[in-house]
Amino acid sequence: MTSTMQLKNRQFRLKTRPNGRVTKDNFDFVEENIPELAKDQILVRTIYLSLDPTNRIWMSDMEQYLPPVQIGDVMRGLGIGKVIQSKNSKFKEGSYVSGVLGWQEYVVSDGRGAWPLTVLPKLPGLSLEIMAGAAGMTGLTAYFGLYEIGKPKEGETMVVSAAAGAVGSIVGQLGKISGLRVVGIAGGEEKCRWLKDELKFDAAIDYKNPNWKQHLEDATPNGVDINFENVGGEIMEAVYKRMNLHGRFVLCGLISGYNDTDDSKSRISIAPALMKRIKIEGFIITDYVQRFQEAATKIIMWMAAGKIKHKETIIEGLDKAPESLNLLFDGGNVGKLLIKVSEP
Repeated sequence: MTSTMQLKNRQFRLKTRPNGRVTKDNFDFVEENIPELAKDQILVRTIYLSLDPTNRIWMSDMEQYLPPVQIGDVMRGLGIGKVIQSKNSKFKEGSYVSGVLGWQEYVVSDGRGAWPLTVLPKLPGLSLEIMAGAAGMTGLTAYFGLYEIGKPKEGETMVVSAAAGAVGSIVGQLGKISGLRVVGIAGGEEKCRWLKDELKFDAAIDYKNPNWKQHLEDATPNGVDINFENVGGEIMEAVYKRMNLHGRFVLCGLISGYNDTDDSKSRISIAPALMKRIKIEGFIITDYVQRFQEAATKIIMWMAAGKIKHKETIIEGLDKAPESLNLLFDGGNVGKLLIKVSEP
């Protein structure tokens, strides 16, 4: 067993709250010794770090579903890691775990907390990349957002914004499994081709095309029953105008405004919701933590049957985390965005 005293932990600590885009200057990249483990603690080596829009929210001093990351604290982040030392009978050395690991190479934990560590099952054909994305929090977010709030009915039309992203690409495929007409909105012809040719969306709208609003109307001749909203702003407003009577507005994210201190871009008039009796509901994946196993089992089953495809954008090196996060806001990733911190 390697003594923790022989290991050094590199980590990003929040130095200043970003004003706009995230840069390395917002962090201190430090190296520190790893303490010896106490009773019930484990030492986890981070393998994959998940980059998500919520990382940007956690950096901001605003009302949110978890306390903001405090200045001087390790940047919060979800990930997958390997247990390399354990003084806890629930976590065997050599096992893989997922949960809040933070932007760091190692983490000492007792496995508990608001977001407890979970031991990953060993399933054939499921790589760690998939467990960090389509079969992990990404897939769970898509599943609960669609089925608990969207309440899909066969033959209805669903529009998904940021459709080539991690959650959007999965929720669109879940919609097809449920018999929906699925229209995705993404940036660029290549992403739109992927949505239609590989993921079998019924239509894909390139928001970079100057005529995208007309294309949206053409793709939703019978209006929109479910809007799975990931973006906000002008895209959200355009879809909102297409909503049908008793439509469902699944509010998963408002990524277009996360780097902007002016939240006016995320505002819509409430009047159509009254007149059309539209249900608008936001959700956070932790609302459904007790049902994670239920959703993961179904997603893995659909993946095994070839009904759900996935893609990951993987960046090598923990030091790349701050600038890589901006790919989410620039549309620079396809599917799940991950930082590879170490080898499995």
